[in-house]
Amino acid sequence: MFRLALRQTEGLIASILQLLGLDLAVPDHPTLSRRAETLEVLRPKSGSEPVHLLVDSTGLRLCGPGRWLEEKHGSKRRRAWKMLHLATDADTGEIAASVLAGRDADDGLQIGPLLERAGGAVASFTGDGAYDREDVYAEVVAHHPDAAVVVPPRASAVPSGAAQSAPTQRDAHLRCIAQ
Repeated sequence: MFRLALRQTEGLIASILQLLGLDLAVPDHPTLSRRAETLEVLRPKSGSEPVHLLVDSTGLRLCGPGRWLEEKHGSKRRRAWKMLHLATDADTGEIAASVLAGRDADDGLQIGPLLERAGGAVASFTGDGAYDREDVYAEVVAHHPDAAVVVPPRASAVPSGAAQSAPTQRDAHLRCIAQ
């Protein structure tokens, strides 16, 4: 919002107030301009502190010509799908790393490239159930040995074979849930 032009900000605020059903006056452009000079905006810290990564993926549909062009010329191309894997800093909301892969890309196999691109130290890695795999835990430990892995285990999850002698983070999670 702080990078919007002032007239755009005025319109955005008016729209939000209207959606909320509030009858409040919106500051006009000159008032926003005057107040923007003294407004202190806190910028996210970018330092050497370890980050807490939130990881997920989404599918992207890449389209060819528009529907009108298809109807006029009769060309029909297959739509391409790509998977976008994102690692977001939980504290700032900034995207720390991204990987664009083919539609058949496995979520777990993209963790290595994401961690390499994230740079800096990682305090924790949080993902959904798709990341409940031993190779994901191993990849995080290989890049950041002190990082905590926070991934909900699947309902059918079982401890590893070495759970009694050398338990992993995943084994500790499963034991805690069982208790």
